Amino acid sequence: MDKCVMIALGGNAIKQPDERGTVEEQMRNVAVACRQIAEIAKQGYKIVITHGNGPQVGNLAIQQEQAQDIVPPQPLVVLGSMTQGQIGYMMQQSLRNLLGEDSWEVVTVVTQVLVDRDDPDFVDPNKPVGPFYTEEEAKKIGEENGWTVKHVRPSGDRQWRRVVPSPIPLGIVEGKAIKKMVDAGMIVIASGGGGIPVIINDDGGLEGVDAVIDKDRAGSVLAKEVDAEIFLVLTDVDCAKLDYGKPDERPVERMTPAEAWKYSEEGHFLPGSMGPKVEACTRFVEDGGERAIITSLAKAVDALKGEAGTTISQN
Repeated sequence: MDKCVMIALGGNAIKQPDERGTVEEQMRNVAVACRQIAEIAKQGYKIVITHGNGPQVGNLAIQQEQAQDIVPPQPLVVLGSMTQGQIGYMMQQSLRNLLGEDSWEVVTVVTQVLVDRDDPDFVDPNKPVGPFYTEEEAKKIGEENGWTVKHVRPSGDRQWRRVVPSPIPLGIVEGKAIKKMVDAGMIVIASGGGGIPVIINDDGGLEGVDAVIDKDRAGSVLAKEVDAEIFLVLTDVDCAKLDYGKPDERPVERMTPAEAWKYSEEGHFLPGSMGPKVEACTRFVEDGGERAIITSLAKAVDALKGEAGTTISQN
């Protein structure tokens, strides 16, 4: 089997919401994720991996704020590149330990992603980053730091997070290089955290901007550039659900693109959460992808077999 699967791994799978985010916790979580990825590799799939970085970049931003009187704080765009290296290192090491160095080469590419400088999300940000807060905590911290905070999930004690701009990705700057690596049989970790957002400046060159691109949207763009047949989005739930968080919520096992857009317009999938995942998967299939799957990390292998998750396909 030589099909290519694009795997998008959520940042919350690397740092759980109830964890402090120590290196030991994150390495343990990465190892859990990589065991699933290693099983997929052993089945003969070519693999490209992208990952979220919301918790990591949010925590790093807090460190920058707290230490700004000691060392100059780095902007959000640089923090994104730093977390690409951090998480890429963890995944490279874990996959190498699981698969061995002789059969698979694993590489991380620091990846820039082109966005539109006039994207509306720069005006009304929606991408959650960092820890979860109560409403009172979020509003207090937001006021103290000049952050935008929003209600991002329907249940639990802490439903609020900081939000930042999340512009639509237009293209992967290093896409051609990544495809060459995939075609050569390497497992490639790329576009981490959705990639480093860059615009074309007035001089025609690339320039970084402060934002966090949704990793599922960027993963869909990257999947197209590497000719992936399957887009596998791994998150913290087993499948997408209709009427999520309501008494009559129910799982949806299969959707066509038309059905996915219909459910999205009806408000079943939350913005900044399941919404971008369904959107990214739907666009991937509409652009010619064989199928896209949304499921939990634990169900990844079963979902590829069609035995778990939510599958979006033309039939």
